[in-house]
Amino acid sequence: MKLTQGQFAFLPKLTDAELVKQIDYALSNGWAVSIEHTKDPHPRNTYWAMYGNPMFDLKDAAGIMMELNACRRENEDSYIRLLAFDSTKGWESIRMNIMTDYPVHEPGFELIRSEGIGRRINYTMRSYTTSHPMT
Repeated sequence: MKLTQGQFAFLPKLTDAELVKQIDYALSNGWAVSIEHTKDPHPRNTYWAMYGNPMFDLKDAAGIMMELNACRRENEDSYIRLLAFDSTKGWESIRMNIMTDYPVHEPGFELIRSEGIGRRINYTMRSYTTSHPMT
């Protein structure tokens, strides 16, 4: 089952040509683009590793695609996402979050059940990748 986080998550994976159109849209709005990757895609894991620096002054999608392709080569077995940050006063947040790449094998999640006081039962999720050392 494919991980469904971010924009367009329920659609088939975007092609590079479609990604370029999204990047062009972000750049036309003055948004800064960055690339992040992780092996632990838990929904609450918001701290992914940043690939390079945010591209604040880059105005061409080709440069961003070059960085994305370099990240793909170096992190073949990771999840990779492309983010666009809007620094406009009043927004100052991520306006675009697109999963661009998935590992060949997505390990999935484990549902953990714990019992509390009385008959209370708590559930949480853990990524299977966290039970193995990350390299």
